[in-house]
Amino acid sequence: MLEELGGLRRTHYSNQIKPEIDGEEVTVCGWVERVRDLGGLRFLVLRDKEGKVQVTFSKKDTELFEKSKGLGKEYVVAVRGRVKAVKNAPGGAEIIPLELKILNYAVSPLPLDPTGRVEANLDTRLDNRVLDLRRPKVNAIFRIRHEVLQSIREFFLKEGFIEVQTPKIIASATEGGAELFPISYYEKEAFLSQSAQLYKEQLSSVFEKVFEIGPCYRAEESRTVRHLSEVYVVDVEVAFAEADDVMRILEELIYYVLRKVSKNCRSELELLGRKIKGQKPPFPKYTYSEIISMLKEKGVTINWGEDISTPAYRELGKIIGNFYFITEWPTKGKPFYIKPRRDNPEICEAFDLMYGWLELASGGTRIHDKEMLIRRLKEQNLDPASFGFHLKTFDWGMPPHAGWGLGLDRLMMTITGAENIRECVFYPRDRDRLIP
Repeated sequence: MLEELGGLRRTHYSNQIKPEIDGEEVTVCGWVERVRDLGGLRFLVLRDKEGKVQVTFSKKDTELFEKSKGLGKEYVVAVRGRVKAVKNAPGGAEIIPLELKILNYAVSPLPLDPTGRVEANLDTRLDNRVLDLRRPKVNAIFRIRHEVLQSIREFFLKEGFIEVQTPKIIASATEGGAELFPISYYEKEAFLSQSAQLYKEQLSSVFEKVFEIGPCYRAEESRTVRHLSEVYVVDVEVAFAEADDVMRILEELIYYVLRKVSKNCRSELELLGRKIKGQKPPFPKYTYSEIISMLKEKGVTINWGEDISTPAYRELGKIIGNFYFITEWPTKGKPFYIKPRRDNPEICEAFDLMYGWLELASGGTRIHDKEMLIRRLKEQNLDPASFGFHLKTFDWGMPPHAGWGLGLDRLMMTITGAENIRECVFYPRDRDRLIP
């Protein structure tokens, strides 16, 4: 029968059980990682969010020794006991129990090994995600993700940005195209948002420097290691700015985040076998035309105006390492809100931030001239009437502005070395996966 927590409450986490508190009475709570019998002693390794601690049961305490006999992997327990300094124990100390409560059981055998010693394929891991998240290397990824999010917010607040939240239920496509998830919205059809783009542009005309960290949804048919149907994006928009200004903000953000992770996630990086080398701004910049020429020298032909294919990007990753920008893209291949260059309208003020072969962010100078925006909508066969809610805001004093969107999950791939974006998302959603 399961026991209740009752009046027992945790007093210490595992990393606080040290020789310095020898003899002190403590209470720890967590999961049973393993149990090992050695003659008249039984060693329990208890895991909590901060690490592991050893609890040693002795045959001399018959009642507790017998009770501990039935413990299985991932059982949830609470232990009250006294700290004993022991050189060979984790952290240099163990707990001699005075009380043991079994709060919940776990099935045996488990669908995968939460210690990570036995490998499992990605589908099995994702099917049993909560158990998978207990594996040390997987857990490390999400501790790093937490640090990344915290450092992003720190950076923007330091730079005078305000955090905003934009709707994720919208009436029409943000950027056109068919990659939309329709939903039933009362008596109407609505869609899940593809991007915060139009709303963050509008908000930049109020708060000038805005950022958002939130989900975006695309009915992505691709089954690749870098695509998902639900992704988290760091969106930025800045008034009275152009592409070069926000590129500078982006590279400074990346540098700031990498330094914070390197400093505050040393044990997690070590567990993943990663060494982060902060790349100081400015990052190298190559125009689209220069990239096409570089690829041509390697035997990869891209006609000017065409998109760069995945195989071409992979070849590019062999040529250029680390972070770099691709600038001056053909206008026809970019969204309607990107500003064409005055001296050559076939080229626009757009950029992508790359890491090797992987695109991490895209952005550019936005069109703030209403008539030009209407022309661009028509050129892309989009009906300006569908964007009336956005266009009317240009009648109220829209400043020149620029911005970008950074894929948080892809950034996590570059930091952690994950080969599949699904490794970096708690509960990934793609063409084939809707649960858990």
